[in-house]
Amino acid sequence: MQKVARFLMTAALLCGVSGILSAQEPSPPPKVLTIIREFLKPGKGGMMHEKSESAFVQAFTHAKWPTHYLAAESLSGKPRALFLTGYDSFEAWEKDANAVQKNSALSAALDRASAADGELLSEIDSATLMYSDEYSLHSAVDIAHMRYFEISVFHIRPGHHKEWDDAVKMVKAAYDKGVPDTHWAAYQGVYGVQDSTYVFFTTLKSAAEIDRAMDMDKQFMAAMGEDGMKKLEEISAAVIESSETQFFAFNPRMSYVRDEWIKADPDFWKPKAPAAPKKAEAKPAANQ
Repeated sequence: MQKVARFLMTAALLCGVSGILSAQEPSPPPKVLTIIREFLKPGKGGMMHEKSESAFVQAFTHAKWPTHYLAAESLSGKPRALFLTGYDSFEAWEKDANAVQKNSALSAALDRASAADGELLSEIDSATLMYSDEYSLHSAVDIAHMRYFEISVFHIRPGHHKEWDDAVKMVKAAYDKGVPDTHWAAYQGVYGVQDSTYVFFTTLKSAAEIDRAMDMDKQFMAAMGEDGMKKLEEISAAVIESSETQFFAFNPRMSYVRDEWIKADPDFWKPKAPAAPKKAEAKPAANQ
């Protein structure tokens, strides 16, 4: 992952996107992905934000809502939380939104939760992305056992889509040949982002995978070849307007996930509440 970050962010092309595929049953990424970003006021994160977000989780749980979402918190960049919801289509997205509006009890609960949560936030925005199988590599993963996202965002200069397409396919082919365990899911921005925005998600089971990924540099370079690396750097400089990579940790207490995820790893997705501290036993009064 960091290797690509050096070659494709330094040369400005693709995100560092390496990860080890899980041995568990993988699932494909959703075709449509909505993301809400909540930027926190200083000192308003941690347990305070988790308590606020629990109201949303409780509202959906009480309604037995069929649509789920995953929460992830930033470990780099500005303090913020992402809430990701996947759909099979834009039509499914529309139906879910309409169903929430028609459910007066759920809508009222969400309004109350939003009002309370808003006191903790400095800013909020949202985006809708569409999955790109063409730009993804081994994207089906055992998401229930993952713990982190590496998310890279690329803004492409107008009129350079062909070069971008060529560059991504070069990187994808080199990884598939030289580092076949690599995986990522690619999305193109549809709403809420500037034109020609591409987002790459890599899931990780632990931060140790970042250390291992650094050892894959030579394998990637060998697969690319000297001429390929030179061409990649030239294309990158020409087509990338801006790019960044950030690191996020899944937060199970702020997520409303499927029962299958909970059953797959209950210790993580349904952590036990910390035991209340025991009260100190009163000492007998001393004889006067």
